[in-house]
Amino acid sequence: MRPDGWDGIARILAVRLDNLGDLVMLGPSLRALRNRFPDARITLLASPAGARAAPLLACIDDVITHRATWQDASGALPLDPTREIGLVETLRGGAFDAAFIFTSFSQSPWPPAFACYLAGIPRRVGQARDFGGSLLTVRATPPPDCTHQVDRNLHLLQAIGVAVGDRDLAVAPPAEAEASADRALRRLGIAPGEPFVLVAPGASCTARRYSPSRFAQAITRLGRAVRMPIVLTGSPREATLVETIRVRARSACVRSLGGDSSVVELAAIVARARLLVGNNSGPMHLADACRCPMVILYSGTDLEEQWQPRRAPATLLRRPTPCEPCYRFECPYHMECLDIPASEVADACLDMLERTAHRARVPARIGAASSAPGS
Repeated sequence: MRPDGWDGIARILAVRLDNLGDLVMLGPSLRALRNRFPDARITLLASPAGARAAPLLACIDDVITHRATWQDASGALPLDPTREIGLVETLRGGAFDAAFIFTSFSQSPWPPAFACYLAGIPRRVGQARDFGGSLLTVRATPPPDCTHQVDRNLHLLQAIGVAVGDRDLAVAPPAEAEASADRALRRLGIAPGEPFVLVAPGASCTARRYSPSRFAQAITRLGRAVRMPIVLTGSPREATLVETIRVRARSACVRSLGGDSSVVELAAIVARARLLVGNNSGPMHLADACRCPMVILYSGTDLEEQWQPRRAPATLLRRPTPCEPCYRFECPYHMECLDIPASEVADACLDMLERTAHRARVPARIGAASSAPGS
């Protein structure tokens, strides 16, 4: 299908004002846009957090970074209309022919559509069930809320007849990130090709984070059972969390990258890992894109079918709770959804290493996990 009015598109704005994982999951839609409009220049409008993933997405030509008021869940942004007026002027200067506004099931396309309207972008495509006048020139009916985010993004493009090819996540770390990843691992005593377990204990909100003490207990048990280094990593703001777990872990094989790795370097490190252990967060989606096996502490904040890995081998650990999915940033209870013993986490890691042992020519396990206090 070739929709009317979509020939001659030279400049495209792709709007996704979310976090790292959301941008990684936008990759298949960006590839579909590139295939449909091979000569167009594609600019990404992203949040400061999401923009860090842009170098991993090969189909993007340019990035506009903006912290949008309508995405400010914390209410921390001060009243400053000039900030949004400045965004409109920036978009106007881009002379875009079309804007594709990608949103999750809980987000509204109308505020960014209004900004694009004021910027004079003639074609504005988004998904909404409610009425917003003519701010969208194409208003697609969203799929069911339980739809996986990758498929929801592609559903938007199908509304104007864009053909969808593969739906797999993929990232392409630049050569300098690959070299930087090798240097970072060498500093930890890990040679190129040497297997290691990567642990990413952070998440964008506390309601998605497994207990640091249990993370430490789990990797202590794991370190006693495997013949490979265990590497902790996190963002700069998670450096204290990473160090706390490193200190608590009673294993000589535990090493730390701290919070120094960039997103592109992290992607290259994930691609080298034998196993990722983490939460429902950005590294989970990077692992899916890199086909890295993983064990994920998946809290009850979100439905698995909306965000879960779909191509890499994955074990998701969660306890059923009556409040799921809560979609909260902070748990008002006691994180019962992640009330998972460290021993269960360690065993899941050992099981995943054994099931994916064909990925490495080294023994995945050298003995049963030893007990640890409080696990």
